Amino acid sequence: MSEKAITRALLSVSDKSGLADLGAALAARGVELVSTGGTAKALRDAGLAVKDVSDLTGFPEMMDGRVKTLHPAVHGGLLALRDNPEHVAAMETHGIGAIDLVVVNLYPFEATVAKGAGRAEIIENIDIGGPSMVRSAAKNHGFVTILTDPADYPALLEELAVNDGATTQAFRTRMAGKAYARTAAYDSAIASWFAFGDSDGETTPFPETLPIALKRADSLRYGENPHQSAAIYVPQVIAAPGVPQAAQLQGKALSYNNLNDADAALELAAEFAGQEPAVVIVKHANPCGVAQSGSLLAAWEAALACDSVSAFGGIVAVNCELDGATAEAIAGIFTEVVIAPTVSAEARAVFAKKKNLRLLESGALPDPRRGGFAMKTIAGGMLIQSRDGGAVSRDDLKVVTSRAPTDQELKDCLFAWTVARHVKSNAIVYAKDGATAGIGAGQMNRRDSARIAAIKAKEAAETYGWDAPRTHGSAVASDAFFPFSDGLISAAEAGATAVIQPGGSIRDDEVIAAADAAGLAMVFTGMRHFRH
Repeated sequence: MSEKAITRALLSVSDKSGLADLGAALAARGVELVSTGGTAKALRDAGLAVKDVSDLTGFPEMMDGRVKTLHPAVHGGLLALRDNPEHVAAMETHGIGAIDLVVVNLYPFEATVAKGAGRAEIIENIDIGGPSMVRSAAKNHGFVTILTDPADYPALLEELAVNDGATTQAFRTRMAGKAYARTAAYDSAIASWFAFGDSDGETTPFPETLPIALKRADSLRYGENPHQSAAIYVPQVIAAPGVPQAAQLQGKALSYNNLNDADAALELAAEFAGQEPAVVIVKHANPCGVAQSGSLLAAWEAALACDSVSAFGGIVAVNCELDGATAEAIAGIFTEVVIAPTVSAEARAVFAKKKNLRLLESGALPDPRRGGFAMKTIAGGMLIQSRDGGAVSRDDLKVVTSRAPTDQELKDCLFAWTVARHVKSNAIVYAKDGATAGIGAGQMNRRDSARIAAIKAKEAAETYGWDAPRTHGSAVASDAFFPFSDGLISAAEAGATAVIQPGGSIRDDEVIAAADAAGLAMVFTGMRHFRH
């Protein structure tokens, strides 16, 4: 029979939420409560009878609580196989009582690191006895029930109610698996701190073993396609809040593609944090329109004009509070997700009429220059690199043509460069007066990206009845160097007057000569931004 009655429980928790109610429910069933330190005090304060672990071990807690449960009287009671005569005889010989339930949650190591505590405090929050008890109980889940999460207390009490004070093998197995996942994540967090955050130790950007601990935040309906399953996971310690931490104010649940696209939009909007209002429109993780202006509404109109066809069904991110007038304009086209640091009451009222639109409030924007890693799975392994936090300023630019760019051209160059770093390679971005004029993304050669961006600009001019495409008099950014002059010539034919690119090609002289022949001003950044 798989049901195992619970007659004795050992409780030792850092998170005491729900503890008193759990203890009372167990005591009401006649379960003997055994506990340690602060947990025992909390149970006694709730009026419950509790036996100290020291009563089992014959040793007091010592060394500031570092040593209290590491004893055969505890682990023998956890690990003994109740149907093994030799184990039972050993228990009787040494006076070891069986422990049927263990309720443990560990010292708050992750939270201690996250709050920026000093090294000594962090070290003291590395739990030793807790994980040992968890692992012992989980190993012996044929007889012992282990709980590591207060959220599971109601499930335990329901299990006891249904099974007359016992737990089933299925429940114990499920809790054991959860327990090992918790200790694995806990050890991973500690190993990560030693590898990346221990200022007194030797750190390396890429340790020999890379521990990664993630917690499932949500299950998704499906992945990129309906036949793929998906979920979203978040790190135990969140260094930079983003879309997963944003408050969803309305709309359907976010899909895999929504999350991916919203992240791309928010990351680009964050480039303009603290600057004048900016709007980013993203489709399939590529920006299709970006603009800055004196008002958010004007920025929306300029961003939309870049490629209104691609904007249909897109994701919109802004760098400041979303106001009602801009919300009204955005609501004029079908939009999947809108994300802003804050959303005004007027904007919320506008979008409330669009029940399916997902409206997110992110709070602070992520730091686009933060550290961390980017990861990508490949068959047989995983590629890991530091995040692309590189940036350039005016002082970093090197003028390589006979004509230097004007102040406005330089401003447009830097704006186009900022957008280009968020466009899939090969990337070409035309920009004029703080707005994208055409974007070419993800092509196998740079010339085609330049031509596609120009075609989009021409279509926009026809749609809006402009005299000429906005590429006329624009700056053009290339995420990597022009390997041949053909891409640059295509940009000149589209009307660009200034170019910003990394440089570094063996044909730089040829490209510079082509720029001079076309009357272009060109600057080199010395830094590329491939984005695959």
